[in-house]
Amino acid sequence: MAKVLVVEDEPNLRKVLGALLRREGYEVTIAENGEMGLAEFDKNGADVVITDLVMPKVGGMEVLRGINERTPDVPVIIVTAHGTVDSAVEAIKLGAFDYITKPFDQAELQAVIAKAARTHESAQRNVKPDGRLRSAIVGQSAQMQEIFRIIDKVADTPSTVLITGESGTGKELIATALHEGSSRRDKPLIRINCGAIPKDLMESELFGYERGAFTGAVTSKPGRFELADTGTLFLDEIGEIPVEMQVKLLRVLQDGEFERVGGIKTTRVDVRLIAATNRDLEQEIEAGRFRKDLYYRLNVVPIRLPPLRERVNDIPMLARHFIEKYNKRLNKKIEGITDEALERMKAYSWPGNIRELENLIERVLLFADGPLIGLEDLKAQIKTPAELPPAAPGGPAAAATTPGATGALAATLSASEPLPQEGGLKDLVRARAAELEKDLIIKALDETGGNVTRAARLLQISRKSLQTKMKEFGLRDEAGEDEPAEPPKK
Repeated sequence: MAKVLVVEDEPNLRKVLGALLRREGYEVTIAENGEMGLAEFDKNGADVVITDLVMPKVGGMEVLRGINERTPDVPVIIVTAHGTVDSAVEAIKLGAFDYITKPFDQAELQAVIAKAARTHESAQRNVKPDGRLRSAIVGQSAQMQEIFRIIDKVADTPSTVLITGESGTGKELIATALHEGSSRRDKPLIRINCGAIPKDLMESELFGYERGAFTGAVTSKPGRFELADTGTLFLDEIGEIPVEMQVKLLRVLQDGEFERVGGIKTTRVDVRLIAATNRDLEQEIEAGRFRKDLYYRLNVVPIRLPPLRERVNDIPMLARHFIEKYNKRLNKKIEGITDEALERMKAYSWPGNIRELENLIERVLLFADGPLIGLEDLKAQIKTPAELPPAAPGGPAAAATTPGATGALAATLSASEPLPQEGGLKDLVRARAAELEKDLIIKALDETGGNVTRAARLLQISRKSLQTKMKEFGLRDEAGEDEPAEPPKK
């Protein structure tokens, strides 16, 4: 669980926040003032910082600046009284993650901290001002060189960019590079993960709300569009936005104006929008879950991030980058990786992409003893098809009926890549893996009445991946009608 540092000069509020957060499972450290807070951060670090805005000597703004100077990817949440909301909004524009007002709503506080912890988990902001994250976006393949060319070309424009790619490919890093390569780099970059926000809170999160707009709205609060004014707004997982909200989003893109929830005043903003998704939006349009006119507004500049399996020549460079990073973080002295280990990494399919590779390097470094990462260090982490567990007795069909077998298909599919050498045994292994995949897919389709979307969920793979496999195995006739799209809410 995340480590939270609370900086608060009111004893009662310190006690309440500490008890609440510990009850939620967080590791909590308390500091009585801003000076002690920064000292505690220097000593033990934190994943999330909660700081009061108004404190004697070293206030919340100084704490925010201090944290950003030390470790800019740590989210800082500002606690403020009603009379200082304007200052809290200014803190947001200077890089604070969010703010909450006193007296705070417990559910809102829990939601904000949970979101901040998730953000810190994947945050990577090591950025160079030329628009390329040379220390974070690593790659020399032709695909990555083309992406660098697009970034350099469009970063300093107001055009909307749509970044597509599987989870873990680095979409947020590309969005950050676009912002830092623009003339807006000194203005706010506001990030929001649309998939992490409940549908009924989406409108107030994006556009803000007025006091009294709904139960619990004890004060007015600006939305992400207002906070990103003159800067950049990054909407991650844009495909998760409900259809009824897409109309209002389209209006902002077209006219640059909106109204807060419960408000009548029209607000105008100057925001450069960058969106990202791991969904196939064209399929979402066909299913009625995404508006075609919004898609065209978003897809002005498309950037497709290739999965790691399509850029295996970048793996050695990425591995060296992460070894260097975690040598410093873990105080290790690993010098590199053997050729045999690199070949095994290249033969693996990396379903979690760069995020999985980074996690692997960190895990291996924790336990590595020698100066080099070798093949033995990786065998327990990434497996070839020949090393997968044998099928259940009775053949592939029996394996497909084993409880939990369908849930493991993601690993089976990702590991069943063409083997580097030919030969009778390897051909047999390849054929056996394909046979097992086919049986698992048939079983999932049977269990869901031929519904492709539900079958993909059961198998824990994307709908597109399942369709590709079905086509490969000639299973199109096995599928029935897909799930109907939910009609737009009135």
